[in-house]
Amino acid sequence: MASLFFSYCHADEALRDQLEKHLAVLKNQGIIHAWHDRRIGAGQEIDQQIDQHIETDDIILLLVSADFLASNYCYNIEMKRAVARHEAGEAIVIPVILRPCDWHEAPFGKLLGTPTDGKPITTWPNIDSAFLEVAKAVREAAKRVPSRRNKAETESPMPIVTAWPSIQATASSLPRSSNLRVTKRFTDLDKDRFLHDGFDFVAKFFEGSLEEIQKRNPGITGAFRRIDANQFTAVAYRDGKIVCQCKITLGAHLGKGIAYSRSVENYNNSFNENMTVEADEQSLFLKCLGMSSRDQNGDGKLSFEGGAERYWAMFIEPLQRPERY
Repeated sequence: MASLFFSYCHADEALRDQLEKHLAVLKNQGIIHAWHDRRIGAGQEIDQQIDQHIETDDIILLLVSADFLASNYCYNIEMKRAVARHEAGEAIVIPVILRPCDWHEAPFGKLLGTPTDGKPITTWPNIDSAFLEVAKAVREAAKRVPSRRNKAETESPMPIVTAWPSIQATASSLPRSSNLRVTKRFTDLDKDRFLHDGFDFVAKFFEGSLEEIQKRNPGITGAFRRIDANQFTAVAYRDGKIVCQCKITLGAHLGKGIAYSRSVENYNNSFNENMTVEADEQSLFLKCLGMSSRDQNGDGKLSFEGGAERYWAMFIEPLQRPERY
């Protein structure tokens, strides 16, 4: 079994959680054992536990984003040590590009990133497809783990000496609560970045969906036009006649949000729906203004894909109506 370490910035914890779900099959098959800092137990020294995994784990996933590159600990400690072990043949380092950022000139920029071609996960029309690419890359990497690391799981590791050996020795056996989550704090910067990343995802989603719908449906033509960084239009034609159209704008209405309008005219300032960024105790999410909007869990909390699907359903509805003869 290959040991795997997530090196990531806490701003990307929601994406890390999604990736871990996609790696569940590998864990259930006994191919990998995954670890990240949220698995540090009560009484254990944080830095010592992280250092131990950086120094010993077989596969190290660098979850790359602007926040990761800006983090002194992630960049100068975790990443640099991971790259050094990779170059020494002691570990396999895989850059996982979460969000668009300037990563190619980083020390790990020479490594082949995943998903395919290093396309950031949040820019994929279907985010599950992006995570699937990462899971496949991890599966292949696990096959390349040096045989010396694939020893019997019953072999005991060398003990780690800490400043508090009694706590270290007994921490795993102490009773503890399963309720260890602490409310996260999200800054205005976090929310603004989430909003902009969400808008970019919706734009890519519409562009990809329009391309696909015309491939699958004879007589249907899609037209996507990016007006500028903050707005785009989408139009669908049936036999050359406009059937549905919309304009989606970032931050034009109610101060903040991603607004949907059934009109593509630039002078039209009205909108039919608006998504804003909200937060709960653990994560950021999109939420529609319309009271009837609900995601699959019924709480109205939308991921990038959920928000894009919401707007796409509004857009495509005229095409799905039965034709009248």
